[in-house]
Amino acid sequence: MAIGAADTVMVSSCGEAAVSGISLVDSINVLLIQVFSALATGGAVVSAQYLGMGKHEEAKDSARHLIFVVLVVSLVIAVFSLLTHQPLLRAIFGSIDDEVMSNAQVYFLLSAVSYPFLALYNGGAALFRSMGNSKISMITSFVMNGINIVGNAILIYGAGLAVVGAATATLISRILGAVYMLWLLEHKDNPLCIRGMLKLRPKWKMVRPILMIGIPNGVENGLFQVGKILVASLISSFGTYAITANAVANTLAGLECVPSSAIGLAMITVVGQCIGAGDDRQTVANVKRMMIISYIAMTVCDLAMIAMAAPLIGFYNTTEQTAKVAWDLVFIHSAMGIIFWPTSFTLPNALRAAGDAKFTMIVSMASMWACRIGLSFLLGITFDMGVQGVWIAMTIDWIFRAVIFVWRFAAGGWKGKKVV
Repeated sequence: MAIGAADTVMVSSCGEAAVSGISLVDSINVLLIQVFSALATGGAVVSAQYLGMGKHEEAKDSARHLIFVVLVVSLVIAVFSLLTHQPLLRAIFGSIDDEVMSNAQVYFLLSAVSYPFLALYNGGAALFRSMGNSKISMITSFVMNGINIVGNAILIYGAGLAVVGAATATLISRILGAVYMLWLLEHKDNPLCIRGMLKLRPKWKMVRPILMIGIPNGVENGLFQVGKILVASLISSFGTYAITANAVANTLAGLECVPSSAIGLAMITVVGQCIGAGDDRQTVANVKRMMIISYIAMTVCDLAMIAMAAPLIGFYNTTEQTAKVAWDLVFIHSAMGIIFWPTSFTLPNALRAAGDAKFTMIVSMASMWACRIGLSFLLGITFDMGVQGVWIAMTIDWIFRAVIFVWRFAAGGWKGKKVV
């Protein structure tokens, strides 16, 4: 997330059109990142459940199949994006300013080249987490961010390449991150050591459980991001100031969610291994403990963001109107996130790790279209609340999800759903 944030902040010196162009493409990038992460989650759940059962060879085989699946899917998406980038962006975002569209096209092209590397990094990171070793992905992420920031400084400020420089630095950081992650996975001491990928003969019995989690999770996350893109298209009709304010607020609001999102990723490992071991009682106890941690982290981050939002927004060199709207959006997100975000987005990972991914998909799709999209148009346009109305609709979506997911977990509907 910090890579996208660094691109947005460091390119802000080139004007609001550059920020807006990157932010529009970032909504597409986040969509695809969610798809890759969903497939990685499917593989991580399968590997974690095999590890919980003590079946280490099957766990290694599922890890190899995960890398194969994410690579094939990401290559298809990358080629499609490269071939259709101009009509795709025009179809999604419509009649935005020519300068914004030009920047968006450049950033999208170079982003598309990075998709296979981003997918491989996500797959590798998910496998290390399923082994209980999240330190590897943390260190790799730090290195990637460092490369991206240095690259941005050289290419944006030094070479004056603006959006091209930001996209190139991101591409280089993702390539190096993927190569390093795959190299680490080849170490023989890893419980999920991956070797002999070129000799792999895909087996349906290994691909199927990955897809049973990955496809519903991918559809859920994908349609969630499609909904966000539709909302971004709506916001673009409010003017460049609204696009920029939304981009700035999204970056800051995303940082608030990092700790709770991390707990959600940890859910995959902990719940997956408990389910594999057949221990439902320990599963419930661990989920409760992790949700408490998630709420504490979310509260601290949201209160800190409310206190620091104004000076942080000042780093983006926006107009006074844009800065005011961005602060409103950050406040809406922070105030409601303390109460509803963890149960809306952290808790569902416990259900997915137990094999209940289809249920979370159905709930998320219904909530997205009824609340987030429908109410965005109602509040934003009909009630003339603009981009603030769109963000209020988003929080109503959280409330709906939170109620349903808490009920599902408490009722035990996830029991007996394990995939291996």
